[in-house]
Amino acid sequence: MENFDKAVIPEQSLDRDCQTLSRHVLQQFSNFTTEAQDVSSIMNRIALAAKLVSRRLSRAGLMAGVLGFTGETNVQGESVKKMDIYANDVFISVFKQSGLVCRLASEEMEKPYYIPENCPIGRYTLLYDPIDGSSNVDINLNVGSIFSLRQQQGDDLDGEAQDLLQDGDRQIGAGYVLYGPSTVLVYTLGKGVHSFILDPSLGEFILAEENITIPSHGPVYSVNEGNYWQWDESIREYIRYVHRHEGYTSRYSGALVGDFHRILLQGGVFLYPGTVKKPEGKLRLLYESAPLALLAEQAGGQASTGMERLLSVVPDKLHQRTPLVIGSTEDVQLVESFIQDWARRESEQQALV
Repeated sequence: MENFDKAVIPEQSLDRDCQTLSRHVLQQFSNFTTEAQDVSSIMNRIALAAKLVSRRLSRAGLMAGVLGFTGETNVQGESVKKMDIYANDVFISVFKQSGLVCRLASEEMEKPYYIPENCPIGRYTLLYDPIDGSSNVDINLNVGSIFSLRQQQGDDLDGEAQDLLQDGDRQIGAGYVLYGPSTVLVYTLGKGVHSFILDPSLGEFILAEENITIPSHGPVYSVNEGNYWQWDESIREYIRYVHRHEGYTSRYSGALVGDFHRILLQGGVFLYPGTVKKPEGKLRLLYESAPLALLAEQAGGQASTGMERLLSVVPDKLHQRTPLVIGSTEDVQLVESFIQDWARRESEQQALV
């Protein structure tokens, strides 16, 4: 037993300089500009929110009134989990003190939350999904948070935030936090994709990997096959294709962040297509799809609605939904080929009628 202890107890030193998130963000800018300081401060606030949510999740099963549903529905008509409300309130509380963010827009709130005292100097808006995959919370599976940072355009005098209805290329940065065996924060400011792991003993997010690249092809396809009979025939054709060919494996956790994180590191494709009854799909463009699309492209992958580049989509409303096909370039293009070929065949058949 003594020899065993000696073999496993000593910690292996990291082959890096233990770079913190705040230092790394500043290094993304060529000069120590006002913008660099602002974005660094905002990212530090996101990190603080992530630490608070992570701490709550780690103790959720031991605390009364933390798990389960509130009995209410959100603006999407979905049942609200208690952790959804807690995480949403955490982001609001953290950014009230930032002095930089004028508006917070969340899928849990019908309209943006304004912080008037910040608006004279805070020209930024944070869009976020406070808890992605909240159905996993009660059974202790991985969940996440997704965030996107945008510059406020105009004065927004009517409080409707119409300037947010722009394509995903307008994002300053985006990222997510994965709450799993480790708490991982992944972000981009348009200069590559970088991941950090929370060291609880330091209370800091420490650099884990810089300039992550999605493999051009991967074995994983991630989709809820329980919806098979609700999809268009094009998606069913794709699923039959991967069933017939070797080298594919299905992985689906019910948490978008967890499934995307696997594909970011190992390659493959995540699909959440629309259905015959709801062709717009389930995922929200501004809070979920666009932030992950920016990460995918910055890592050398692709993100699509199946018919067009996702970052080119301009929403009509804050809570607009969209189909999502995201991941390795070759795998996304394969799914697109099934969707677009089917659309072409349908168009040709209609022309003959």
